[in-house]
Amino acid sequence: MRYLTAGESHGPQLTTIIEGIPAQLELVAEDINGELARRQGGYGRGRRMQIEKDQVQILSGVRHGKTTGAPVALVVENKDWTHWTKIMGAEPIGEDAEKEVKRKLTRPRPGHADLNGAIKYGHRDMRNVLERSSARETTVRVAAGAVAKKLLSDFNIQVGGHVLEIGGVKAEKTDYESIADLRERSEASQVRCLDEEASTKMIEAIDQAKKDGDSIGGIVEVVIDNVPIGLGSHVQYDRKLDAKIAAAIMSINAFKGVEIGIGFEAARLPGSKVHDEIIWDEENGYSRRTNRLGGFEGGMTNGMPIVVRGVMKPIPTLYKPLQSVDIDTKETFAASIERSDSCAVPAASVVAEAVVAWEVANALLETFGHDKMSTIKDNVKRHNDEARKF
Repeated sequence: MRYLTAGESHGPQLTTIIEGIPAQLELVAEDINGELARRQGGYGRGRRMQIEKDQVQILSGVRHGKTTGAPVALVVENKDWTHWTKIMGAEPIGEDAEKEVKRKLTRPRPGHADLNGAIKYGHRDMRNVLERSSARETTVRVAAGAVAKKLLSDFNIQVGGHVLEIGGVKAEKTDYESIADLRERSEASQVRCLDEEASTKMIEAIDQAKKDGDSIGGIVEVVIDNVPIGLGSHVQYDRKLDAKIAAAIMSINAFKGVEIGIGFEAARLPGSKVHDEIIWDEENGYSRRTNRLGGFEGGMTNGMPIVVRGVMKPIPTLYKPLQSVDIDTKETFAASIERSDSCAVPAASVVAEAVVAWEVANALLETFGHDKMSTIKDNVKRHNDEARKF
């Protein structure tokens, strides 16, 4: 599978075209809209979420509630576009009008793509960079991830996510009985945290950051259960599934770190406390006594739950802006302010679920086939039976 996204933060719409979805997958707009609503939630979101009520339109590749095997086109309209038609319109403007373009950006914001993108593409108005590099683009990445989740659920592969840390406040009580339990409890929290006491402190930290005109980041975790053994491959670097997942996490706006399993903690432990002992029983076949390696060995899934964490930096658009330099006058200014969140970590956990689910779904199809769901299900069942008896 593959997909491309198109669209700007204040353009008319966001679009993704997904190619490679098997035929006969049941898919309706509600499967996607629920995930879009989750992305817009979470404590600390800004005013933009009050304007946009994201709803998807399925424009191709689905007929009468089932995929056809053709490319699936998904569109999410930007309601705020009505206020930006002159600023973001595609039609050329005259020379006189160009001098009066509103919201022209010549003061790059530290931590954003503004200056680098302007230099790379030769833009004197850095809005051309800002609009595409905005996290608004993750809307249709979540839509693509929702399709991947729907596919995985047909194989009883379950995806969940939660927040481990915000602004230095760490969740201590993070145990859960199942992915269903994880999802229910994380959704019940305004910050998607399983630890109720930590949730309260996280909200206080977000409120304080907003009061200070500042922003805070955090850590999210994604867990995927019931994954077949052997997704990915050890034979080439670019076929290792854990590497693909790490890249996917790092591709999310503002994410600066990723770890799988115990991750960086492995550097501080002896091997006997890092590697997972192999066990076997007749009913379940092979498994591991622990899951410190987060479901991966040699770039392949080992049948244990996939566990991946990502680190999100504080959003760089601040209401007490940092120093910058105007690219036209070269004078020092306080960086311009765009409408922003004080903390987007709870929302980012939904994006993280989406991108990890996509990579796992893609690996599943690479291993077991692409054409139609019935054949893929037969292949997965045969493989799992063989793995138990191996």
